[in-house]
Amino acid sequence: MRLTPLAVLIPACFLILSSMALLCWLTMIDVDDLQARLPNSGLSRTTAVAETRPLIGTFVAGPGRPAELPGAWPQFRGEHSDGIAHDTVPLARSWPSGTPVVLWSIELGEGYAGAAVRDGRVYVLDYDEKKKADALRCLSLADGQEIWRYSYPVAVKRNHGMSRTIPAVSDKYVVALGPKCHIMCLDAKTGECYWLKDLVREFGATVPLWYAGQCPLIDGERAIFAPGGDALMIALDCRSGKLVWQSPNPSGWKMTHSSIMPMEFAGQKMFVYCGKGGMAGVSAEDGTRLWDTTAWGQIQITCPSPTILTEGRLFCAAGYESGSVMLQLEEKDGRITAHERFRLGPRQFGSTQQTPIFHEDYLYGVRDRERHENLVCLDLDGNEIWNSGPDATFGLGPYLVADGLLFVLDDSGLLTLAEATPSGYKPLAQAQVLEGHDAWAPMALVAGRLLLRDFTRMVCLDVAESLPAAGPMIDDRKGP
Repeated sequence: MRLTPLAVLIPACFLILSSMALLCWLTMIDVDDLQARLPNSGLSRTTAVAETRPLIGTFVAGPGRPAELPGAWPQFRGEHSDGIAHDTVPLARSWPSGTPVVLWSIELGEGYAGAAVRDGRVYVLDYDEKKKADALRCLSLADGQEIWRYSYPVAVKRNHGMSRTIPAVSDKYVVALGPKCHIMCLDAKTGECYWLKDLVREFGATVPLWYAGQCPLIDGERAIFAPGGDALMIALDCRSGKLVWQSPNPSGWKMTHSSIMPMEFAGQKMFVYCGKGGMAGVSAEDGTRLWDTTAWGQIQITCPSPTILTEGRLFCAAGYESGSVMLQLEEKDGRITAHERFRLGPRQFGSTQQTPIFHEDYLYGVRDRERHENLVCLDLDGNEIWNSGPDATFGLGPYLVADGLLFVLDDSGLLTLAEATPSGYKPLAQAQVLEGHDAWAPMALVAGRLLLRDFTRMVCLDVAESLPAAGPMIDDRKGP
């Protein structure tokens, strides 16, 4: 059959027009939106495509001034990574006015990112939805005014909140890990950026299901992260950003929402991390893997971090019917091994988000149990000593120990003060201190000032017996 010229021309014109329309559509759509709709594409793939552009940050100075105040809460779970405030300011055992005094409050982007505090400064990793940027904000502990912020552009969509990690700060540096695994190190006082990196691009990390929840550590002059991917754990020089060491990851364990915990055992300082697939301790000196185990880590989702106890014991918990386990380290002929001492079912103790606290030979935590989510005290054999009962529940809220007291916050911002004692649940005071929802961020307590937040607001409360004066403001702003 012989085709006429017109019969050939019409399909050719249609093909050309269709191609032009497709090209026009591709140039108009957002790359992140296209990538997010691909079947079986996770957050990591979206991140890898979207973040091939150079990371360039912006510094903005604010009117705030650091407070002249003692004490520090310099990282997730405080100075010793144990969830206990160790400063000497006596705390009130009751609130005569019915509620602690609110010293200041600020609005934040959606999320669960708590505060780190040092030298009268409060550091919070926030997300600026209007500017589509992660923002590390430095605030005055005295009045909450912003001293400076450093931000970089990144597209973050709502995913059960946005920011959820806590910076780590030393006398010289502050380091942070953003929701899509960007990491940075700044001068803790001036906000000058020393470096800004992408763990996905540089170390093959996979962004966890609900964005990064891992909180970094500072060890002297080194920043410690657990990217998973190409390296289970890495140490970077805080000033230069150069790789000091990396710990191998032969089984390809991925990043979880858990954080690295420092530990000492058999004369060795180590960092303990629970990745998706297993748990390991690596040498703080050179990153050598000292021990590992698959007895914990092969679970659906890990959010709580390991609780470090005495005598080489670690208590690990998770939610979603995972329960908990007590691990025991042993050293023989220079080799460290980990084995399971006992395991608790989810009805005995499990924790969806918060990390239990080891205080004076007992464990305290809010457990998952048929959605009761009550406060419990356990001995070190896993036996329940007491629980707060079905009428005193706390959801997924945080807690800390200070001056022999337990501060426990529920989902809606109801704060409970109780004695931290194995002799029973002894509540002392209770007050509604936040009016929002999802008040899940870990707390910070410095110089009698308790920092809490819900989904969009942070408050600073006076919980001291007699609040130390803030003293004169420090004017040391020079900018980068």
